[in-house]
Amino acid sequence: MLKQRIITAVLIVATLSAALAYLSLPALSAVFALVVLLAAWEWSDMTGFSSNLSRIFYVAACGLLMAVAGWKIDLLGSVDQAEVQEIVVAASLWWAIALLWVKSYPSSAGLWGPLWMRALMGFLVLVPAWLALCYLRSLSGGVWLIVLVIALVASADIGAYFVGRAFGKAKLAPAVSPGKSWAGFWGGLASSTLLSALLWVVLARMSPGAIPIGLLPLICLVIVTVLASVLGDLLESMVKRHRGIKDSGHLLPGHGGIMDRIDSITAAAPVFALGLMATGWA
Repeated sequence: MLKQRIITAVLIVATLSAALAYLSLPALSAVFALVVLLAAWEWSDMTGFSSNLSRIFYVAACGLLMAVAGWKIDLLGSVDQAEVQEIVVAASLWWAIALLWVKSYPSSAGLWGPLWMRALMGFLVLVPAWLALCYLRSLSGGVWLIVLVIALVASADIGAYFVGRAFGKAKLAPAVSPGKSWAGFWGGLASSTLLSALLWVVLARMSPGAIPIGLLPLICLVIVTVLASVLGDLLESMVKRHRGIKDSGHLLPGHGGIMDRIDSITAAAPVFALGLMATGWA
């Protein structure tokens, strides 16, 4: 099982690295769209759609929404940051609502438990995340910005795992994800903050201006991004628990489904994109 998990992880990293290095914005947007549509297929099952036809319609609706969002920001032309900002602000407001639902689970299931509501949640989770990643790629140094988001999320996961195993007693959200602890949460936040601070110091010496904001704004941006990534993970766990399943799918041997791997990114990407605008980075 561990060997299979490692092989899958290596393949994912290699594929993503090649895509970021060699694909243009339109091509990379299409690759990201494919990943999101696969995730939408899994979310349709988490939603409770029972027939393949209804799940196909759900995936098609998600694709249509992405196409509309891409047209709205002029993805194939000169990306309109004002339009992107409207969408990521709305997405961030949605994640604020999601936080309240996660904190109050299982009583909150009365609000989001109906099938149509879980279907809507999927669109709110997936479409803005795709748009935010496309927007990041459109910026100067966009490839490295995407790498930074992924690195922050990975660092938070690694820090949470090791600190949680060593000191995790008080549970973060026992009704949603019993394995997560407050110690792990703080460990993940600390590791990502440390990573960003080291990166800022190193780049400030090697390439002044590579990060066009100060250390304090960068740390604030990292903190809100990591907080969002934790929320993305918890939201998917909540929906899976309500549905009575362990993994979102079986497309990634040893890792579960696509959603199990991108759940944190779905919340982190829009919040990070909005943070770039708020700090003056973009």
